[in-house]
Amino acid sequence: MKHIVLLLAVVLAAAVPPASAQEAAPGRKKFDPARDAAKDIEQAIQLAAASGRRVLLDVGGEWCVWCHRLDQLFIDNPDLAAFLEKNYVVVKVNWSKENKNEEVLSRYPKVAGYPHLFVLEADGSLLHSQDTAALEEGKGHSKQKVMAFLEEWAPPAADARRK
Repeated sequence: MKHIVLLLAVVLAAAVPPASAQEAAPGRKKFDPARDAAKDIEQAIQLAAASGRRVLLDVGGEWCVWCHRLDQLFIDNPDLAAFLEKNYVVVKVNWSKENKNEEVLSRYPKVAGYPHLFVLEADGSLLHSQDTAALEEGKGHSKQKVMAFLEEWAPPAADARRK
C-alpha cells in the first residue's frame, strides 16, 4: 500500500505543475515576487525525493536579461530541457525590489549576480552554488557549458537516463 501511495504522489506531482510554474511566455516560467519561496522549495524537495531527482534553485527576476537568456536556452534546446526535467525539480526564486527572499536566500552562499543556480540534494542539503557567468558565451549561455554543469550535478542514477 505504501508503494501505491508513493506512486500516486509522483503521478499527481508530475501531472500538476510545480508551485512555481507560472507562465510568462510560452515555454518560460516566470519569477514571481508573490511566491512563497520557502514553501516552493519544500515542495520541490519532497518531489525530488519521491522521483530520484535533485533540486535546482534558479535565483533571479523578471528584470534580469540574463535570466531570460538562460530560460531561452532551454526553450531553444529541447534536449537540454528534457535532461533538466528528468534530473531536476526546478524552483524559480525571485529576487527583486518587490521581494528579495532574504530569509530563504540566507540559507545559501551569497549570490554575486543573476541568474544564480543552487543545486540541492533530494534531502534539501546544498551540493553546489553556481555563478552562471561561467556558463556564458557571447550574449547568451553556452549549451555545452550548461549541459556539462547539469550532467556534473545530476543525481548518480542520471547515468542510465542520459542514454
